[in-house]
Amino acid sequence: MESVKEGTYYSYERREMLEFVPPHVRCVLDVGCGAGAFGSLLKKALGAEVWGVEINETAARSAGEKLDQVLTGDISSMMAVIPEAYFDCVVFNDVLEHLVDPYAILLSMKKKLRRGGVIVCSLPNIRYYRQLRELVVQKQWKYQDAGILDRTHLRFFTERSIKDMFQNLDFELILFKGMNPARSKNLRLLNALLLGALSDTRYPKFACVARPK
Repeated sequence: MESVKEGTYYSYERREMLEFVPPHVRCVLDVGCGAGAFGSLLKKALGAEVWGVEINETAARSAGEKLDQVLTGDISSMMAVIPEAYFDCVVFNDVLEHLVDPYAILLSMKKKLRRGGVIVCSLPNIRYYRQLRELVVQKQWKYQDAGILDRTHLRFFTERSIKDMFQNLDFELILFKGMNPARSKNLRLLNALLLGALSDTRYPKFACVARPK
């Protein structure tokens, strides 16, 4: 049986996202779980029951060997079979930008959460300074196999649009954090000259925790 190799797109552990998952959770849904690396980490670190949803069949089979339950298919077609009021946490690690309608999915996920449950997600930042430089200076918008301009991305987000999305969907953002900040001296100088207007461009992605109001 074909399996997912270590170091591929579907096998990253995403250990940096562990800090955003509340330590008390007992049941987690990992949307876009890949081969189950992050879900497996949650099981080891928190002792949680972990479900996964994965559209790639090969990755889903690998995840099925690690997680408690794996649903194979697009999340929009899986909503009907995901139990309601069952999960303490639903995770979207770099997933929402791949969806046709991430807003509808987030709204539907409210019914899948237990009282006090949260959404945990990471999203790429289209205003990352390197991306801005390519667009403004080099006049280039070039899709790639991975990263901020992954050719499979259907939606693009900024710090403000992420915050607006959750607010408009009646979620409360309880944690919001830029990830992997750039160390460019030129960017820091330019940001200072512009009175902090480029502060968000330091981060290639943002992570957040939100709960229904």
